[in-house]
Amino acid sequence: MTVPYRRYAVTVPIATGGHAPPAVVVVHPTDVLGPGGRPVWASADGDLRVEIAGRIATVLTAPAGSSRHPCLDAVPLP
Repeated sequence: MTVPYRRYAVTVPIATGGHAPPAVVVVHPTDVLGPGGRPVWASADGDLRVEIAGRIATVLTAPAGSSRHPCLDAVPLP
């Protein structure tokens, strides 16, 4: 499968009750396919791993301290 973009910005909300803005994490494609058959995208440190369809990032693993939302906004980057 051809990956149309080289990176995405994924917005990761903080844990419920926190008082900080959400984090924006840049993810890059890996050579792994996710459960939906699409490429897995990962942050540089590997803490965030998602599968992206359109502008929806389905969370596979999330960084510690982030809210566990199953789907996040993904914006393609140039």
